[in-house]
Amino acid sequence: MNTNTAFSATEPAAHQPVETHPWPPFIPENARVLFLGTFPPAPSRWCMPFYYPNRINDFWRITGLAFFEDGEHFYDAVNRTFRMSEITDFCTERGIAFCDTGKKVRRLRGNAADAFLEIVETVDLDALLALMPNCRAVATTGTLAAKVLADLTDSKVPKVGEHTEAPGLVNAHGHPIAIWRLPSTSRAYPLPIEKKTEQYVKLYRSVGLLS
Repeated sequence: MNTNTAFSATEPAAHQPVETHPWPPFIPENARVLFLGTFPPAPSRWCMPFYYPNRINDFWRITGLAFFEDGEHFYDAVNRTFRMSEITDFCTERGIAFCDTGKKVRRLRGNAADAFLEIVETVDLDALLALMPNCRAVATTGTLAAKVLADLTDSKVPKVGEHTEAPGLVNAHGHPIAIWRLPSTSRAYPLPIEKKTEQYVKLYRSVGLLS
């Protein structure tokens, strides 16, 4: 795979500090799908120390809609946070893994927006996939993540809601690993949550997590 480790939508700002990803990859033993975002927001935006931690990001609402027909399934409205233990138990049981394409980054304007994020070092995708012998899909949830994954796998960036395959990208059983590009779960992405959920359901069906 390609080993290029510098990605940015703007000119790099060398004076900005380099941040290392705050969490290890979350890899259940039976993982069938790996979600790759770009990098977490600043800690001040977290409501829990886990992937997609911003309470106004809709990843976990989309997950609730896809599996339980309830967008608030994982949300604790009283404490204004997601129920992290329920989320990790659910993802462990279903085989849903998480990491981000950026292992080390610079925030060019202090936020996690793709347009102002410079990836200094990418994730080691080969090492991740080696931990997931049953993986059937890798899905990105943002434009920059999709570009990074395409570079790492020598593949083309799919259109939003579509998938492709990379030459030689197979799991331990020799099955091809599909590369999906899903709509961003940020509310800044202009698509109703119900339409976003439809795209996520297609992915989950493709790997056998939904019928």
